[in-house]
Amino acid sequence: MPAVARSYWPDTRCAKAFWGQHDLPPYRQLLADTLAWANPGSGERWLDLGCGGGAITRAIWERTAGTVAEIVGADCAEANADAYARLRENLTPAPGERIQFVCHDFSAGLEAFADREFDHVVSGLSISYAEAFDLATGTWTTAAYDQLLTEVFRIIRPGGRFVFSVNVPNPSWAKVARFSLLAAFQSERPLQYLKRSWRMLWYGRWLKREARAGRFHYLPADVVTRKLAAVGFVQIAQRLSYCDQAYIFRAHKPS
Repeated sequence: MPAVARSYWPDTRCAKAFWGQHDLPPYRQLLADTLAWANPGSGERWLDLGCGGGAITRAIWERTAGTVAEIVGADCAEANADAYARLRENLTPAPGERIQFVCHDFSAGLEAFADREFDHVVSGLSISYAEAFDLATGTWTTAAYDQLLTEVFRIIRPGGRFVFSVNVPNPSWAKVARFSLLAAFQSERPLQYLKRSWRMLWYGRWLKREARAGRFHYLPADVVTRKLAAVGFVQIAQRLSYCDQAYIFRAHKPS
């Protein structure tokens, strides 16, 4: 294995650090832009892939006034189960079992889900972290990333959408932090903003280091587009958000 093999994603501390980003202005803009392209509607079944604490799940529920059929959040960190439990308690109308959390590492695929199980899939800054290591060559590969796109295509119904965000190549976490710091001086809780910005910078250094090693995948937009087309997606569009440090993609499964 590579010298730096540990993954922080399943750790409770890491999970909670990324919950904190949801209050920062760059992420709020990314969430709004993602939701606009997702355009959720009544009676739909959604998978929130790499869901974290459930920010996108909450946004879908609130945008549809609780009329979606189901939202399933999937993430490798068990701590997010507690976040989803609190989410179910605080949403209006009460979702009951229509909002679920599944602890699942999508690097291993999406075998937990059936063919055409969901109307649509959404993901926020997550799929880049599908990782695969080739023991024969001693290198990280894009095999898990490519397989994940294939699996997402499989579990979406014909005519469904895959809306997701991924970081641009060599993202500037410092730029994201600067935009967040501007809001800190206007906040009633400036120290909390500063703490969250520092955490994002710390984990950001780890992510960029592992991306340079080939473990994670900050790919150019044209490369992502070609990968989506290769597995069968059509009507592929992309735009920038998150202080221009993330692409949002929208792709359709043919009817």
